[in-house]
Amino acid sequence: MAEQGRENFRDSIGTLNEEGKRAWVYPKKPDGKWYEYRKYVSYVLLAFLFSAPFIKINGNQFLMFNVLERRFNIFGFPFWPQDFHLFVICMIIGVVFVILFTVAFGRLFCGWVCPQTIFMEMVFRRIEYWIDGDRGKQIRLDKAPWNAEKIRKRALKWSIFFVISFLIANVFLAYLIGSDQLIRYIIDGPVKHWSTIISLLIFTGVFYFVFAWFREQVCIIACPYGRLQGVLLDNKSIVVAYDHKRGEKEDGRAKFRKKEDRAATGKGDCIDCFACVHVCPTGIDIRNGTQLECVNCTACIDACDSMMEAVDLPKGLIRYASEENIEKNKKFEFSPRLKGYTVVLGILIAVLIGMLFLRNDVEARILRLPGTLYERKAENMISNVYTYKLVNKTVDEIENVTFNLKSHKGTITVVSHDSFSVPEQGLAEGTLFIEINASALTGDKDRLEIEVLSGDEVIETTTTAFLGPRSYK
Repeated sequence: MAEQGRENFRDSIGTLNEEGKRAWVYPKKPDGKWYEYRKYVSYVLLAFLFSAPFIKINGNQFLMFNVLERRFNIFGFPFWPQDFHLFVICMIIGVVFVILFTVAFGRLFCGWVCPQTIFMEMVFRRIEYWIDGDRGKQIRLDKAPWNAEKIRKRALKWSIFFVISFLIANVFLAYLIGSDQLIRYIIDGPVKHWSTIISLLIFTGVFYFVFAWFREQVCIIACPYGRLQGVLLDNKSIVVAYDHKRGEKEDGRAKFRKKEDRAATGKGDCIDCFACVHVCPTGIDIRNGTQLECVNCTACIDACDSMMEAVDLPKGLIRYASEENIEKNKKFEFSPRLKGYTVVLGILIAVLIGMLFLRNDVEARILRLPGTLYERKAENMISNVYTYKLVNKTVDEIENVTFNLKSHKGTITVVSHDSFSVPEQGLAEGTLFIEINASALTGDKDRLEIEVLSGDEVIETTTTAFLGPRSYK
């Protein structure tokens, strides 16, 4: 009872002690219904994470984020630098979806889907439980002197952590440069690609630091999403919550005594066993209410349900619920706030779909050569020189490419060749001349419409400016 009502948890994060130093968290190994569900979800997501860079749709990598070349693939759709506006819309849709989901269900993403949580709780901590043991054994091992057993366990754990971090770094690199490029680097060997090996080792060091030492601090200190929940959550949001009305009642929580009738004593159903605290991966007490550190991992739900079952009390003292549900027993409603976010999300998705349908597989740019004027030729012909750039977004080579002047009568002459090819997922660029009779011009700056053809098929249409003498207006 002495601890009850204390609000010192509001003064600092749960992973700092009174001296302001790091308080290492030793969470008890979770077990229960929700943990099993999380394991299944995590295994599916891990399989997806490791396989996505190697899955191809129509020759395009399923997911790729090549920042250096500004080329992105999202669900098999390629986005080139010319499509950056589409990529931005995709990112905005993702942000709005996360906001909508957070307003409705709190930090559910963090506990169930976030790669940091999945790797930490379902990979690295499980290895730690296997080598070091559960909470009590981990605490004793950390306090023990550096004997043969401790050195053996530490060496084994840290070696496995490094190998897994190196594997994650390789997969991460596959997302950045493409799986085909990564495989080619592996086949060529590290000697030919020292810069890549150095990058891999840097990424490996970062992942190792995060999962071996920084751990839950990523969610508490580094991740901006954790800070957002304070703005996005309200009393209608469904979160992992402690039912304080049932847990405290009139006389507050207290230790359980055998053959005790809690209803008759006026004590709450919380038996103050601290099972929910010991199992928490961020070291908080969920009974203090929704906190910044909580990632909605459900470990406390399983721990509390197990204790309630042991003392023959109803489960659900800690459960998924909103503050409004606990206080007023009101069910979840689709609030005007959620409706507004849903409408915005729907509009953005509709705009993206429309733009995807309107997007061409070939991007053409024909621009006048900077710093040049028109040239007057025989038979009253006016000539301008241009540079062209064709981007092929498909996985097939485009052959026999030519240009046709659609808006005016005139000729287009490509320097060095009459027709050419554009490689798959590549570009072709060069110089061309356009000649038009001065009598066909309407002013000193006409707008030309030019067709790009592959054989007899028009694959793109673009426009450019044509300069002529003022006297022919």
